Amino acid sequence: MMDILPAIDLRGGKCVRLIQGDYDRETVFGNEPAAMARHWESLGAKHLHVVDLEGAKDGEPRQLDTVAAIVRAVSIPVELGGGIRTEAAARHALDLGVSRVIIGTAALNLETASNLAAFLGQHLVAGIDARDGMVAVRGWLETTEISAVALAKELVSLGLTWIVYTDIATDGMLQGANVAAMREMVETVPEAKVIASGGVSSVEDVRTLRDAGCAGAIIGMALYTGKLKLEDALEAAC
Repeated sequence: MMDILPAIDLRGGKCVRLIQGDYDRETVFGNEPAAMARHWESLGAKHLHVVDLEGAKDGEPRQLDTVAAIVRAVSIPVELGGGIRTEAAARHALDLGVSRVIIGTAALNLETASNLAAFLGQHLVAGIDARDGMVAVRGWLETTEISAVALAKELVSLGLTWIVYTDIATDGMLQGANVAAMREMVETVPEAKVIASGGVSSVEDVRTLRDAGCAGAIIGMALYTGKLKLEDALEAAC
């Protein structure tokens, strides 16, 4: 069974969605992220994926009060990404009750990633965001010359066992997941648990990702627009 994680992206204390990570293409889906978290839990979600968009852009968490409110509002685990680049930031997030912290930009610094892996263990997730297979950082504003699969190999060798792999081109587009890229990642690092992100918008997407060996799938825009119902995604993930 594959886990389904509704996405809650935070900006300015609101629940928003971006298209392909573009901060100028934002849609606000709610002014109370904690209420949104309760909504997804009430529909059967077993885990939530929360991203501090301002934190990702600025390099340090900016929405911790909102994150704390989300954690208090639900009884299911909440994972958090966005601007977590130091042990102190990771510790602060865990102290709020977050179950897993996601590092993206910080994952490129292998020494930092190794230290965080030793400190956090199963509570650490590598967030690998890719544009045409190459890693993007700093809130997706910069694309590097490092391939996503090469970075994944390095991080897994350091002890990281969770990877959230996002395909930027499909994110928010409602046109389907990049299953080939997700399958390649799963096959490249079979010892890791890969959570697919980007473009998941149908029951067939969920089934295909499940069959490709993904441990989970993050769903955002499709849930917020009603194109995919959470109940149907959860059933397809079984």
